[in-house]
Amino acid sequence: MKDNINDILITMIKYFGNDVRRINHALKVHTFAKSIGEKEGLHGEELYILEVASILHDIGIKVSEEKYNSSAGNYQEIEGPGVARELLYSFELEEKILDRICFLIGNHHTYSKIDLLDFQILVEADFLVNIYEDNIERKNVAIVKEKCFKTNTGTEYLTSMYL
Repeated sequence: MKDNINDILITMIKYFGNDVRRINHALKVHTFAKSIGEKEGLHGEELYILEVASILHDIGIKVSEEKYNSSAGNYQEIEGPGVARELLYSFELEEKILDRICFLIGNHHTYSKIDLLDFQILVEADFLVNIYEDNIERKNVAIVKEKCFKTNTGTEYLTSMYL
């Protein structure tokens, strides 16, 4: 299972093609998610789910832009799980693992649905990247920290990088 992460990365890269911005975003979110996950004690299946979900978290963006002419998070949540299932089909994942990955992809902009540590970490990793990519102001970063960050590692990264 764990040894197919690189193959899933390649699948994501091929899917996005020359959309280097989206590829780089996914790679950065994956790196933060893996690091936070490991430091917060995730391992085995939990870490694997987090890694795959972080690689594919924005995979619905292409379909969202084609279908709705928008990359808004709510459209990504609608379209992402279907695209992810299709891309992951050949990896023959257990249904419960695939379901959790798709749940995370399909809800990663709905913070009220955060239920477990893997979801929390995905949200934090995405914020760590988006703060830089979207040039979020320092005062707003402090608000994000207060409202959305719960892990010690994610909070430490956020504080060190932006506050």
